[in-house]
Amino acid sequence: MGHSIAPSTIWQILHAPGVDPAPRRTGPNWREFLTAQAEGIVAADFFHIDTITGKRLYALAFREHGTRRLHITGMTAHPTAKSAVQQAHNLTADLGTRVGPVRFLLRDRDSKHTEPFDAVFEAEGIHVLLSAPRAPRMNAQCERVISTIRREVLHHVLVMNEAHARRVLAEYHHHNNAHRPHRSRDQRPPEAAHQQPDRSVGTPGKLLRTRILGEVINQTSTWLEL
Repeated sequence: MGHSIAPSTIWQILHAPGVDPAPRRTGPNWREFLTAQAEGIVAADFFHIDTITGKRLYALAFREHGTRRLHITGMTAHPTAKSAVQQAHNLTADLGTRVGPVRFLLRDRDSKHTEPFDAVFEAEGIHVLLSAPRAPRMNAQCERVISTIRREVLHHVLVMNEAHARRVLAEYHHHNNAHRPHRSRDQRPPEAAHQQPDRSVGTPGKLLRTRILGEVINQTSTWLEL
């Protein structure tokens, strides 16, 4: 209408009939939504690996919010929309019967995530959620696991080539899902269905150490004599 109105005036107009601020107007905020729907959310994001020859490789990581299970579905030096679609198929194959409970796929607005990429998930009844531009915190689960991969592995390993990168990530992938404890899961790894056994029961035995990636990671467990 051509009239300048102060923000406080707008607040008074909305407050009088009881209209709440925007985030609360139509339902829970983003954090509350992710917490409530964690068991049904899978997040996706690309990350890169640099080899000692200067070649850059790209991998697509998926992470299940509820179990913290990690999926690294493929790697390529030349990521394209077509390769992203293939990796989407790889994920649904990895999930198998567990794809049913998944309700949402959370991804960013990368140009490689095209309509065919989304269609793979929509065919399984999964809704695709887009994070806001330049808002990495909206996909914090994937951002965190990628940061963990860099901090625990890639910063300590000289990657020779694509074959070496695949082997390194495959070994860490198994360690993360089968053995790495997660605080949000009461120190259980993603593939542990129940609480870890009480280690205080029985006679203390030997401390067993498994060397992962040439002692980059040392995985320990206690053998007990009952």
